[in-house]
Amino acid sequence: MPPAVRRLAREDADHILDTFPIVRPKDEANYGTYRTMKLILADQLRPAQRDQERPMNPYNTSPPSQPWWKTTPAVLGLLALVALLGAFSFGLGFVAMIAAMVAVWVLPKWRWLAKLGATFGAFVLLAVGAGLGGQLDESATKQPEAKARDDGGVSAEATSSPTPAKVRKAADYTGKPLNEAEKLARSAGFTTGRHDAAEDDRSIIMRSLWTVCFQEADTAAKSIDFAAVKSGEPCPEKDGGPLPWPKMPDVVGATYNTAIKDLKQAGIDLDSVTLDDVYLDIDSPTAEEAAEDGAEWRVCFQSPGEGTKVTATTTVGLHLGRWTDADLVQDCPKAKDTTYKIPANDPDYESDNSTSEEEDGSTGGGSSSSSGGSTGGGSSVGTVHPGSFCSPQGATGVTKAGTPMVCGPGSDGRNRWRSS
Repeated sequence: MPPAVRRLAREDADHILDTFPIVRPKDEANYGTYRTMKLILADQLRPAQRDQERPMNPYNTSPPSQPWWKTTPAVLGLLALVALLGAFSFGLGFVAMIAAMVAVWVLPKWRWLAKLGATFGAFVLLAVGAGLGGQLDESATKQPEAKARDDGGVSAEATSSPTPAKVRKAADYTGKPLNEAEKLARSAGFTTGRHDAAEDDRSIIMRSLWTVCFQEADTAAKSIDFAAVKSGEPCPEKDGGPLPWPKMPDVVGATYNTAIKDLKQAGIDLDSVTLDDVYLDIDSPTAEEAAEDGAEWRVCFQSPGEGTKVTATTTVGLHLGRWTDADLVQDCPKAKDTTYKIPANDPDYESDNSTSEEEDGSTGGGSSSSSGGSTGGGSSVGTVHPGSFCSPQGATGVTKAGTPMVCGPGSDGRNRWRSS
């Protein structure tokens, strides 16, 4: 042992032994034993003394626990409370939403993006809860209490047997939008219920898109149950019955005016009717144009077929052809958009005619020239379209506006309708 260490150990031993009743021997012979005992006691007592004097290590202590109301589960529970309270009262849900947003930004140690997402989620939860609870269409109104009071004051002596309260009859809300009917009924002190009036038993989500067909009121319980269908749907004959959709009549061959009368009589909404032409050289008329000349337009094809149910999503199509007594063609084609009403409007018409004339000339000699001369010029073909191909040269016609037209060579050298 180094001298310095031995000296320190001896000083410690002397200090410790001074507290014990151990007498230092006077003779030097026993001094070695005395010193050995002091060193042993010093080695045994020094660790305990150091432990008492050593300060506590602050880094070994456990961190303080976070309060429960600052934890993530507590904040998530507050967000869920927004939807729950919003389903019963929009006001309470709004207050809970404000509290949740403040808690999200103050309490938990979340990242900025997570806090922003939780704030947006609070808005969504309030909207979902209020929508499911019916708080978005109208605010809940409380039923007022009926109080009977005398004009001159109420006294105990003047109290008589209570008279029965007058039962308020529920108003008729049939035909109104469901959300408006429920709002009016609640303002009158009734509680409301709703269900699908059709046999499908569909769920009602957007009440503003449904119409009341039937209502069942319980004046004693102050409640009304509404049976509704989607807007545009017909009401069934009774609650829970099938929807009486109209069926498509057979209007093929009828004039436009007659077809419209048949559709209206069948209960079909005329706004769902579309018009189209059947020829390649005739433009589709509008409803006003077809009604103006309703006797000249005839239905060649229809969609859907006869007897088909016409629902709110069904489009009724009338494919029309037009002709008068002056027209060469006065019947419907076999298929839609396959032929020309005026054959001369076909771009291949002249080439077909020239081919047939050459064949006739080669087989019939001079007869073709005589027949060609007899058919040239002067014939009227009725209503024509300016600029379309025509034949024979010199033929006449009129436009829809009544402008006279004549068939003659155009800028490309082919016969076209142009103003006379």
